Amino acid sequence: MADTQTKSSIQVIDRMMHLIDTLVRHPSPANLKQLALETGLHPSTAHRILAVMVENRLVDRIEPGTYRLGIRLLELGNLVRMRLNVRQEALPHMQRLHDDIRETVNLSVRQGDEVVYVERVSGSGLMMRVVQAVGTRAPLHATSVGKVFLADDGPDAANAYAQRAGLTRLTDHTLTDPAVLGAELEQVRALGYAIDREEAEKGVSCIAAGIRDDEGNLVAGLSVSAPSDRLDEAWCALVRDTAKQVSHAMGHKFQA
Repeated sequence: MADTQTKSSIQVIDRMMHLIDTLVRHPSPANLKQLALETGLHPSTAHRILAVMVENRLVDRIEPGTYRLGIRLLELGNLVRMRLNVRQEALPHMQRLHDDIRETVNLSVRQGDEVVYVERVSGSGLMMRVVQAVGTRAPLHATSVGKVFLADDGPDAANAYAQRAGLTRLTDHTLTDPAVLGAELEQVRALGYAIDREEAEKGVSCIAAGIRDDEGNLVAGLSVSAPSDRLDEAWCALVRDTAKQVSHAMGHKFQA
């Protein structure tokens, strides 16, 4: 008997979710006949489930027999969004990436014309580690994460950054020519990741990709830092895919 009740409850939940998914596809209120037809439910079954959803404000009844998604879903969505934290969502993915490649993995955000390192995962097994201290800042043009942000800004904004902030030389490899930087940013846009080849620190190279939120905004950058002689460009796909996984956890939907 218990198994039968459990199965019946799961079936009701499945039907409820089917109704919600169907209402999502309707920009204007849908009537009971439409909903029953599109979900394959008997009208009486659809009506019974919708009545419970109306009571719980998951669905609004606009007029007899006509329904739309309810305000409670907006409240729940806003609550979920407020509780999403990029550091919290990123850490498990950063740890897995570190376990795979055994190099330091960083999480950075943008503040004005700089990137700020806000989280890192690193181990102690390697003879030489690259560790970006949490709170450390660096100019956008000299870091892989900074290039990701500049590429997302577009050419005009990147040129404005070059004029405003100046392309300060930090090492012999820093990109200080706006045209060269612009060409690099075009490549970043095409590939979905950026590489810093000893441009911020001699002997250290990095690979980075961007993390987006549920509205598609670039909110952070995920990067791997390693001594240049150990950096493997085969990691580019791993970094990009890991950043996508974090973006998905943040609610971002990628276009097919």
